[in-house]
Amino acid sequence: MKAAVVMEAGTGPVYGEFAEPVAGEGEQRIAVTAAAISHATRGRAAGRHYSATNRYPLIPGIDGVGRLADGQRVYFAGPRAPFGSMAGVAVASAALCVPLPDGVDDVTAAAIANPGMSSWAALQRRAGLQPGQTVLVNGATGVAGRLAVQIARHLGAGRVIATGRDAATLQRVAALGADATISLLQEDAALEDALKAEFARGVDVVIDYLWGPSAEQLLIAGAKTGPDGRPIRFVQVGSASSEDITLPGAVLRGSAIELMGSGIGSVSIDGLVATVAEMLATVGPASLEIATKAVPLAEVERAWDSDGPARTVFVMA
Repeated sequence: MKAAVVMEAGTGPVYGEFAEPVAGEGEQRIAVTAAAISHATRGRAAGRHYSATNRYPLIPGIDGVGRLADGQRVYFAGPRAPFGSMAGVAVASAALCVPLPDGVDDVTAAAIANPGMSSWAALQRRAGLQPGQTVLVNGATGVAGRLAVQIARHLGAGRVIATGRDAATLQRVAALGADATISLLQEDAALEDALKAEFARGVDVVIDYLWGPSAEQLLIAGAKTGPDGRPIRFVQVGSASSEDITLPGAVLRGSAIELMGSGIGSVSIDGLVATVAEMLATVGPASLEIATKAVPLAEVERAWDSDGPARTVFVMA
C-alpha cells in the first residue's frame, strides 16, 4: 500500500510502498481518509518523544480518521506499530475507535482530535476545572493553545487569560474567548508585572504548552503573588519552547501550586479516547474553530516540516 515511510531515526518520511497490516483479534481494519501532523507525531517518528517505539522502518501518525469495513466513519488512535495512520490502511484496537458525529468532516476531525483532547483532558481529568474558575493558557497562539481557550470557555471557565508571542494571533485569541492577553515578548520586568497582576487577581488552572523560560516566570509569579493557600493547578502539556526548566524549590514550598502533567501515562488510554469522544461531540454545538490545510499524502516529503496557523492534514487519494 502507499504510505509515508520513515526509514531511521532523525530522517523525514518518504512516500512509498509498505506492507499492508492485517487486523488481529480485537482490532479494526481502517481505510484511512485523513491524518494530521502534530508535535507528538513528529517526535515519535524521530525517536524523540517519550512514547516512541524506535522501531524502524515505520509509518508515522498516532491517530487519524477513516472508515471501517461497514462504512462507518471513525476517529482512531494508537495504530499498531510500525503501522501508523499516514497510509492507505491502518489497524487499531476496536476500543480506540470513536464514531464521528455527522456534522464533523474528516479533515476537521483529524485536525482537532489530538490538540482538542490535550486541553480537554488537562482541564477536566487532571485539573478538575470547576465552573467560574480562572484558566491561564500559556502558549495560546499555537493550534492547541487556541483550542484550549475555546474549550476552557466551553467547560465553564469564568475568566480565561492567554499568553503568546504573536501579537496578531493574540488579538484573534481574544475574539475566541480570552478575557485578557499577555505578550511573552515584553521585557522581563514588564512581563513579570503583567503575570503578577493576574495571579494576584486569582488563577486556578494553568495549561502550559511551552515549558522553558515562560513556565519558570509563570510559576515564580504565581508563587509570589497568588493568594495564600489558594491552589494553582499547573498542568504541563507541551514543550514547544524547551524540554527543561530551572525551578527554585521555594516556589513549591512557599505556595499552593500543584504541578502535574497531562498526556499518555498521566491519563489512561481509555480516558484519553473517552475525552476525544466528548470533545468531538462538542465541535458543532460549541462552534470550536481550527484552521486546517489539507495536503495529499503523496506530498508528505514537502509538507512534513511545514508549520503555521493551520494544522496540516494529509488526505489519502
